[in-house]
Amino acid sequence: MYRLWYIWWVAGPEKIIVARFYRLAGGREPVREWLAAMPREDRRVIGHDLMRVEFGWPCGPPLCGSMTGFPGLFEVRSNLTGRRIARVLFGVSGKNMVLLHGFIKKAQSTPEKELKLAVRRMKEYGRHG
Repeated sequence: MYRLWYIWWVAGPEKIIVARFYRLAGGREPVREWLAAMPREDRRVIGHDLMRVEFGWPCGPPLCGSMTGFPGLFEVRSNLTGRRIARVLFGVSGKNMVLLHGFIKKAQSTPEKELKLAVRRMKEYGRHG
């Protein structure tokens, strides 16, 4: 609770950037679907971390970080129950935080296929916004 108050106190009551779900051409929102399939407590943790980024942007470790070698791509880091780690990859477009891809991290480094998928979606978002 203190963190939320501190973020509000420092950043003010308005979001600095607004989280938007990336939408496929057919209307599906992969990150929203991924979150909906997760247990309630995990959704709460990830949602809280996304909100902290919205109100505290730009922010850095341990909550958020840029992806080395992938300019314009960032990750939100969430520690879930059972010592699991979730990542939500996002790009910034204007005042929007575009949620591109979410996954449970199983290795120390982020798999290349996860990064490439997020980059492809960001490019598609840039073309079709």
